[in-house]
Amino acid sequence: MSRYLMLLHENPAAFAAMSPAELQAILEEYARWSDALLQEGRLLQGEKLRDDGGRRLKQQGGQVLVSDGPYAEVKDVVGGFFILSAESYDAAVALARTCPHLRYGEVELRAIEEV
Repeated sequence: MSRYLMLLHENPAAFAAMSPAELQAILEEYARWSDALLQEGRLLQGEKLRDDGGRRLKQQGGQVLVSDGPYAEVKDVVGGFFILSAESYDAAVALARTCPHLRYGEVELRAIEEV
């Protein structure tokens, strides 16, 4: 079995107008989906990330620069991630197709290099 990282891309502003009840329903939908994959042994880990964008680090001129990011004009943030276990990329894609996040944003699927 190989491991795959599913990055959940979203626009946080899309959720801003939702009521608390709507947001709770979405959270429950994700919980049902992730619980089912967990029971099948397909979900290894998953977390919701804060919408604040975190920090970006880069080395420039021998120094490490730290900045807030992504910037306000950026509409797409990584809102969370899941690590899946699957036999192949095709099998991982099949799992990702069932993710409720596709109704709210995009999913990026990457194979994890075993080192």
